[in-house]
Amino acid sequence: MTDLDHQQRGHLAALDAAYARVLDAEGYDGVLLYSGHPARHFADDQHASFAAYGHFMHWTGLSGLAHSWLLVRPGQAPALYFHAPDDFWHLPARLPDEAWVDHFRVEARDEVVPPALPPGRFAALGDIDPAIAAALEAELNPRSLVTRLDELRVRKSPYEVACLREANRRALAGHLAARAAFLDGAGELDCQLAYLGAARSRESDLPYPNIVGINAHGGVLHYQHHDSDAPARRRSLLLDGGHRYRGYCADITRTWSGPDADPAFAPLVEGVTALQRRLIAALRPGVSYVELHERMHAGLGALLAEHGLIRCSAASAVTAGITRAFCPHGLGHLLGLQVHDPGGRVAADGTALPPPAKHPALRLTRELEAGMVVTMEPGLYIIPMLLDRFRHHRDIDWSRVDGLAEHGGIRIEDNVLITDHGPVNLTLHDTE
Repeated sequence: MTDLDHQQRGHLAALDAAYARVLDAEGYDGVLLYSGHPARHFADDQHASFAAYGHFMHWTGLSGLAHSWLLVRPGQAPALYFHAPDDFWHLPARLPDEAWVDHFRVEARDEVVPPALPPGRFAALGDIDPAIAAALEAELNPRSLVTRLDELRVRKSPYEVACLREANRRALAGHLAARAAFLDGAGELDCQLAYLGAARSRESDLPYPNIVGINAHGGVLHYQHHDSDAPARRRSLLLDGGHRYRGYCADITRTWSGPDADPAFAPLVEGVTALQRRLIAALRPGVSYVELHERMHAGLGALLAEHGLIRCSAASAVTAGITRAFCPHGLGHLLGLQVHDPGGRVAADGTALPPPAKHPALRLTRELEAGMVVTMEPGLYIIPMLLDRFRHHRDIDWSRVDGLAEHGGIRIEDNVLITDHGPVNLTLHDTE
């Protein structure tokens, strides 16, 4: 057995015990987890890309397995009802050669309907038709149970950390290949193809659509296109690209200066990178992520002042909302089986922890704990629709700001494990 096999067995044993505690506390005899099914495009016979339900993946790691069911009952081996019909149109799904398979009772089935449940009180979780859930005589997605199971995913096991580390390694290979393509003159589409080749992934298997923004496109936070033609001038590349390994997601962003960049751009990239490293160094159990987010804005204010983009103090830029115009998103979020893993805006007992009114996009509002994996992604962008309301503001050097507009923006994002001994950056590798 490999180290990963041993870690996975430990992960499953911990899930057995945790689910037993949660089900007992909620008064259930068991829970049926549905992997989900791909949605069909309206008035079409084609399906959208699919990712399985997170709590189903927490046990199996199978992100692409549809129409399958997992029955968890305390004191019994989890039962996987595995959808693998005889089919000459499609290759039937197959179970991987992984340690978890021996932990389960597996039954291959042609049907897409759920298995019959034994007598008792059961919950059914997932994207399940209410009529099917009613026929099961199971409670559909009870909030209290879902909240408790979400909390089980907030702190990662050693197995999960190993999977996240491997997902990062593969994603980073894609980033380096895309950067090389950009510097060789490639456009967005060819950078994306270089990424997929180096990361050994299909687009539909990525945890989210890669953002490949050259020049001003880097200032569109979720830029969704890949221009096929290379630009005449290459000022910048912002690449937000991930990978999925055994269900677990990497979420990495890098920004690079191009050969036609304004001389002021590369120092700003270095400044955002240095700010990100300082924020990562501050990660500890008990630290408020909201306070870290506010520290990011203080750092952005100082960076804007240092590079002459503003004439006021850093504190004044934060108070006036100028830094929020340059960076409208949150510092980061929980990461795991989903890019935005659940549990970021609630306390451990399920109490809501909404983001501050002036930072509505912040996805993580609780104190950090050992075992959490978070993204750290400060940014600095030239987004005209956000900056235009400050056009009257004399404390902004508009000649410098407008000179950077065609560079889009900067985002530096790593995936970091919180431990009792400090942060462990899962993204940095010797090849970077």
